[in-house]
Amino acid sequence: MSSASIQVLHKERLPGTGCLVIPGRLDFELLLHFEKIFSGRKITWLVEEHALYEPALRAHLERSGSGAMFSANDAAPEAAGSQLKPYLENGGMLIFVPGRATARKATPWLTPASQLKTLCGFGLPILPIAVDCPRKSCLSTESKSSLALAVFCIGKTIPAGTASIAKYQQALLEANEEAYSKRPLFKSSLAMTLLEGLKKHGSKNKILDGSDDSELSYGKVLAVAIVFSKFIRQETDKARVAIVLPPGKAGLIANLAVLFAGKIPVNLNFTAGPEAIKSCIRQADVDRFITADPFVRKVSSFPWPPNRDLIFIERVLPTLKKEIVKWAVISKILPAGVLGFLLGLNKRRGDDEATLLFTSGSSGEPKGVVLSHKNVLANVCQFGTRLDVPQGSSILGCLPLFHSFGCTVTLWFPVIEGVNLITYPTPLETKRLAELIALHQINIFLATPTFLRGYMKRIDPAQFASLKLVVTGAEKLPRSLSDAFEQKFGIRPQEGYGLTETSPATNVNLPDPEPERDSITLASSRNGSVGQLLPGMAIRITDPATDKEVPINQQGIIWFKGVNVFGGYLGQPAKSAEVLSDGWFRTGDVGRVDDDGFLYIEGRISRFSKIAGEMVPHETVEAAINKVLGLDGESERRIAVVGVPDEQKGEAILLLSTIAGPALEQECIDLRYKLLDEGLSSLWCPKQIVPVAEIPVLASGKLDIKGCEALAKRA
Repeated sequence: MSSASIQVLHKERLPGTGCLVIPGRLDFELLLHFEKIFSGRKITWLVEEHALYEPALRAHLERSGSGAMFSANDAAPEAAGSQLKPYLENGGMLIFVPGRATARKATPWLTPASQLKTLCGFGLPILPIAVDCPRKSCLSTESKSSLALAVFCIGKTIPAGTASIAKYQQALLEANEEAYSKRPLFKSSLAMTLLEGLKKHGSKNKILDGSDDSELSYGKVLAVAIVFSKFIRQETDKARVAIVLPPGKAGLIANLAVLFAGKIPVNLNFTAGPEAIKSCIRQADVDRFITADPFVRKVSSFPWPPNRDLIFIERVLPTLKKEIVKWAVISKILPAGVLGFLLGLNKRRGDDEATLLFTSGSSGEPKGVVLSHKNVLANVCQFGTRLDVPQGSSILGCLPLFHSFGCTVTLWFPVIEGVNLITYPTPLETKRLAELIALHQINIFLATPTFLRGYMKRIDPAQFASLKLVVTGAEKLPRSLSDAFEQKFGIRPQEGYGLTETSPATNVNLPDPEPERDSITLASSRNGSVGQLLPGMAIRITDPATDKEVPINQQGIIWFKGVNVFGGYLGQPAKSAEVLSDGWFRTGDVGRVDDDGFLYIEGRISRFSKIAGEMVPHETVEAAINKVLGLDGESERRIAVVGVPDEQKGEAILLLSTIAGPALEQECIDLRYKLLDEGLSSLWCPKQIVPVAEIPVLASGKLDIKGCEALAKRA
């Protein structure tokens, strides 16, 4: 094996003095290369007495003649650390060797929390080393032989006596982010990767449009998109092209064609208010809008531009039939590289803008989120390899294309990874969607908790028998909904998390891997959390009051770093500077990480009230109110909490309610007593109830914070 297949980053971080080295993973194949990092230094291998090791690795350790052992059950790790300290004399390296573990692909560390706790308790200086194995977690379009076998990234040393699981996790994740970001994929072009995916999976995979039951092979989609791209190039000189279409074959072809034309697709939120849409159009600087005539008639509230600026896809494509037939033959014959060269697809790549999405505007004017080729490719790779779906899988695409999850996970991901895509224009028609799931034996289903509630009535559980994975995002997944869904359909929804600015996925719970013989199994899901970080992501937590960094197991503002993190908002350097610092993105969400690396979201900073100096999370209060009022099983939001100014305590909690009775004051008192019985602080109880006709909700299912605040102000 050539040394070129192994990369070592940050050798300068190797301390001159001895330390305890804790790598993220280390099998026999990697261990021989790992030794070379410390050439000239005395090495002592450290193993846990109950850990399981592959025979070749165990034999090598025994032959080395230099080893030490510890127990994760040691009640006095400091004393054990004192006994191990002599191994560090004269710059000696005590290297911990993780045992065999079964885990999801690209899991950053394979050491159980019990062992990490003991290792950190030794009181020794610790050197974390991240190990990324690109060949084991790459896209189907990548050539494995051209990738590194491993990238070792040396982290920052944790001084003696200061180590903790949280500190080790944070340091290892930061090193892992550096290692992951070196992958050659992230310098390439999204358009070129999509073309390679369509070529590779052209005859095996397809898109099936559930609105008219038509289907197209990915090979045919490629030919149509190439020809349509040439038409788009002639239509406008602008860098960006707007797309106003729901999920379906037209939406997929339009997005591919815009990219193949060397331009940037802008999927506009047609459910937003006219002013918000006009703002997006102005910011994006577009003069052409790809849409369909029936959709224009259907969405009459959209501020449609003059007809001359509209490209009606269902009118244009029939006029290009001869060209499509020609390019169907050409695209089948020519290799992907030649096709890409002919179309000029490699001109825009890496850090260049690939797509423009807009934030929901739930807490202000929509902001343009510029996602680069690197950002999108990184997230498809992060999400796709962690999912590791088998060949022939099918995914339901019904989330809007202007929704970041709908765009990355149900548009780019299926095409690149060869997953059949079954689409439907809306996530609201649960009966039809259930029929599609049953008819096409769909395996992967993405939804928001709001949309998931719609399936709890009138849907036959047998229709969901093919589902292997149900993932929710955009809002918190209540435990009661998760339990009820599992009880009815026999599959537990897994909660994920992401933001438009992170392309979007950062975390996801997934079913635990199948246990393997002679191996421990590391969990990949935990109730109440949003899952572990996706590969190549680092995390920091800061105190909301002081902005100072705190350990990641303490509650605070979440910051992310990774190749999927955007570079800034469109034309808004001041707003970009508010959330970006040295590659780190301030999410505005509050959370913490547990000892196994699961992230818990405890609210959005904009959804906290500071009452008498105490941070009060609105979502926690809402969950308690839903429980005491028996609203957990409701398919629609009935209540929402809003913070309002209060002269005495800074802020007060106000409750918007669609079920309020006539005696509001007495109802508020009764609710207070019920919440106090649940153990809620009196500071957290609503001061006033405001009756409303409905709770404002965005198209994604998220709470419309701006709309709620407007109702509170009127009250």
